Amino acid sequence: MGSIFQKPIVLLRLEGLTVFLLALVIYWQQSFGWILFWSAVLLPDLALLGYLVNASVGATAYNVTHSKLLPGALAVIAIVTSNTLFSALALIWFVHIGVDRMLGYGLKYPEGFKVTHLGTIGTMGGESRGSYLPCGK
Repeated sequence: MGSIFQKPIVLLRLEGLTVFLLALVIYWQQSFGWILFWSAVLLPDLALLGYLVNASVGATAYNVTHSKLLPGALAVIAIVTSNTLFSALALIWFVHIGVDRMLGYGLKYPEGFKVTHLGTIGTMGGESRGSYLPCGK
């Protein structure tokens, strides 16, 4: 059971891949419309407009729209009310989050857009990607 299980970043990215594939397959299996999918898949990124205010507002807005809490709540509401539009939107939202995690775009810290729970995106202060982690490792 070697090294892959000793690297949390790899597991987190694989979780992102799993969320992406699971949501996409369910979306396809339910025969939801692809026009809706392509129209809505980037909507969570509107939260990036919060960075026009400042990094703290941007990080908060991004984290609210890129954690699995809201699409999870929307999915529960969709199931309880048998609302197919809510079901489709929740799945699209999960697809978006899954792709982001798979690509290394994690939840943001107020220090800046590139500082995430998955490490630093690109470079920051001359440090290579992945060198910043909240635990100081």
